[in-house]
This record gives sequence, C-alpha cells and structure tokens, in this order.
Amino acid sequence: MSNDNYTPKYSSDDPDRIEGALPDAPPHDTEIPVDTNDSGAAAVEVPETLADDEAYGRGEGVGEGQDVKGLSQGQIVWSRFVRHRGAMFGLITIAAVFVFSAISMGIGPIDGLWRVQTISSGDVINGGRPSLSIPGIGGATEFAIGANPFGQDSLGRDYFAQVMTGVQTSLLVAVVLGAVAITLGVTVGSLAGFYRGKVDMALMRFTDLVITLPVIVLGAVLGALVSKIPLRLNAGPELTQSIRENMPVILAIALGCILWTGLARLVRSEFLTLREREFVDSARVAGASDWRIITKHMLPNAVGVIVVNGTLLMSAAVTLEAALSFVGFGITEPTISLGRLISENQGAFSTRPWLFWWPGVFIILIALSINFIGDGLRDAFDPRTKKIPSARAMAKAEKQLAAARSAQSQEVAP
Repeated sequence: MSNDNYTPKYSSDDPDRIEGALPDAPPHDTEIPVDTNDSGAAAVEVPETLADDEAYGRGEGVGEGQDVKGLSQGQIVWSRFVRHRGAMFGLITIAAVFVFSAISMGIGPIDGLWRVQTISSGDVINGGRPSLSIPGIGGATEFAIGANPFGQDSLGRDYFAQVMTGVQTSLLVAVVLGAVAITLGVTVGSLAGFYRGKVDMALMRFTDLVITLPVIVLGAVLGALVSKIPLRLNAGPELTQSIRENMPVILAIALGCILWTGLARLVRSEFLTLREREFVDSARVAGASDWRIITKHMLPNAVGVIVVNGTLLMSAAVTLEAALSFVGFGITEPTISLGRLISENQGAFSTRPWLFWWPGVFIILIALSINFIGDGLRDAFDPRTKKIPSARAMAKAEKQLAAARSAQSQEVAP
C-alpha cells in the first residue's frame, strides 16, 4: 500500500490546530518571580545566630563538617574517640589500674613502693580483716590505709600485694593474647579475602574447624598441657622454675592460637569488599606487588575492624584466664592471678568475703574498661555512627531556633 496520499491530522503548517490540541495549563493564583542571581544558597536558610556546633532540625551530624574540617583521618578518629564518655572512662580506669599496680609492686626488674615485695606468710592480724577505712563506710570516721588495706589470707600473706600482682598478670595475658590473636586473624583473613578461590576455601574451612571447638574446653586442655610442660620435658629445677614464672605468657600464646577465628572472618569480609575498590585496581595497574597492595593499601582501610575486635579479644582474655585459673587449668603457683586467688579462697566466702571482693572488682574493672574502649573505637572508626542528641539538647536547640526566628521577623517588620 502506498503512503503517497497520506495527510497527517496536524501538520507543522497549521499552528492553530496544534495549539488547540494542547491541554490548557492550570491557572496560577500568584506569579512566582524568578531570581536569576539566586544560586540556590537561600534554598535552606539557617539563622546566623546559631553556633556551628548546635543542633538544627533533628540534630544528627549538624556541625560535624566544621569540626573535622582540615583534619587528617587519624585526627578525626581521635577527636571522635575523646568525645566518647564511656571510652574515656575505660581508658582512664585501665591506665589508673596499671599505674597503681606498677607503682605498688613494681614492673620487671624495677621494685615497687609497697612494703611487701616478696609475698610470704606471716601472723594474721585482726582476723585478716582489711585495714583500709573510708569515711562513711562501715562506721569509719577517717581515712586510713593501714598495714594490710585488702586484708590477709589464711596464711597471713598480704592480700593487697597479691591482688596487685594478679592485676599485672591479667593485663599481661590480655596484651599477649590480643597480639597473637590479631596477628593470626589478620593474616588468615587478609590472605583469604585477597586471593579468594582455593586459598580462601582452604583457610576458611580450617577456620570453621577451629570455631566448632568449644573454647572453654579447649582452653582447659591447653592450660593443663602448659602446666605439665616441665614434666613432659623432664626439665631440671632451673628450667622448671623459669617455665612456671613465664606461665602467663605461654598460656596467653596457647589461648591466642584458638581465639583468632572471629577476627579472621571479619577481616576476610572486609578484604572482599576492599579488593573491588578503585584504588586497589589503580595500585595493581601501577605494578604494585600483592604484598604492597595488602599492607599499604588494604590493611590501613581495615584498621577499624581490626582494632575494635582486638580490644574485644583482650577483654575476653581477662575473663577466660580467670575462669581457667578458677577451675585449676590456668595459671598455677608460684605465679599469682586474680582467678587463682578466688579459687584458693572460695571456702572463705561466708567468713571472709573480702577475699572475693577485691579480685572480682579488679576483674570487672579491667574487662569493662577494655569493652568501653572498644565501643569508643568502633564509634570513632565508623563514620556512619551518629550521636542522636538528647531531649535536653533538642529542647535547647529549639529555643535558640525560635529566638533566632523571632529576632529575624522583628528585623524584617517595618
């Protein structure tokens, strides 16, 4: 069929028909003026009387851009960390506990200031009751430290010296275990996430195997094996004494070899995301080796996950060591730990409860402080975490906003 005789209904030569075919636009009540000099800055008008760090609207993240302007990534993380109250409480508490124990009982070859440096038995004074008195507690009227502020055990040994020594042992176990677990977890997770394929399959199946093992049971077995090392090696008196003195380090290394699995899975997932980023492709195109890409480009971007979970591992190490020492599979004599102090004095709970109080209080302080630090580091490294203002802050911001609007309306009014 030919289209030579086809004539369109509306042609470009018939403007009246085209205009009549178009629908009429709805009428406007008011004419909207167009300001050609407006660049959009006045789209959202914020009163100048409000400070940069005050909340506006809901308040999440308002003024944060001004706070971090011109700062490096490390400075931004530190500024967020120091504003976290829980983290600062944990940091101050853990530092105070460490300094207090180091000053009183010394550290390494340096002797402390406490009168008891070599823990030995003696006469039990006043039934072993603590000589520490604080006004308002137990009817005391004045502050006094006395000869045995934490009391004495059944053998007349100063309990303050034992608790402070146990604090150092717990902190040593936490640091060594955290270092071992972080090293293994980061190594396994980074290799699995970067290379994928068969390497990922082999490393993750081994990780799953370790995860299925019960931690407390495996820790008890390792603790028992570590305590029997001198017998297995037929060691002499000097070697036996050296092994027993370094028992906290040996136990921490053994426990660190089984507590790295969670961190490895997290690092793997982080590396699987990072390896697809543009800066990794750019480094690969520039000829960077796999080792350089992992250590110089990817690990710095995963440091948040590593640091946060490393602190949580250290907190778990304190409670796990105390639990193993309590059941007799952890640190043994002559080394003192907080868990072993509770285990040795469990029969005196009803007659001398202070033998439970002091080790338990320091275990809780250390574990909670490390947890608070980890919580603060998580909020500092994660830019998506926003602090929602309290009701008091929001009410204050609303009052300031209302006052600013009122002042502005008075200025505009003739």
